Amino acid sequence: MSEDILATASTWRDAGEAVAIATVVETWGSSPRPAGSRFAVSSSGRMAGSVSGGCIEGAVAEAAAATMRDGAPQLLDFGISDETAWEVGLACGGKLKVFVERLG
Repeated sequence: MSEDILATASTWRDAGEAVAIATVVETWGSSPRPAGSRFAVSSSGRMAGSVSGGCIEGAVAEAAAATMRDGAPQLLDFGISDETAWEVGLACGGKLKVFVERLG
């Protein structure tokens, strides 16, 4: 599945769009998606894949937009003890780290 997401993201990039890839790099406890799960976002707002089954995709898409603008990668932390996680809906009891980078 990750390969399909990367292929889709490459197609968007080849069509002239900026693209960011978010990858789950660590999980603890009850995480909605395993490490290695990917989510692609294009500058036109297209999305493919998932890093949380929908819980945090909005927040990750916002971070991806910033990464597409400035090129700076980000490491995002979400978890039950983090107020941001509750705001974005990650109430499953787990924690995860998501790395966001621009697709070169």
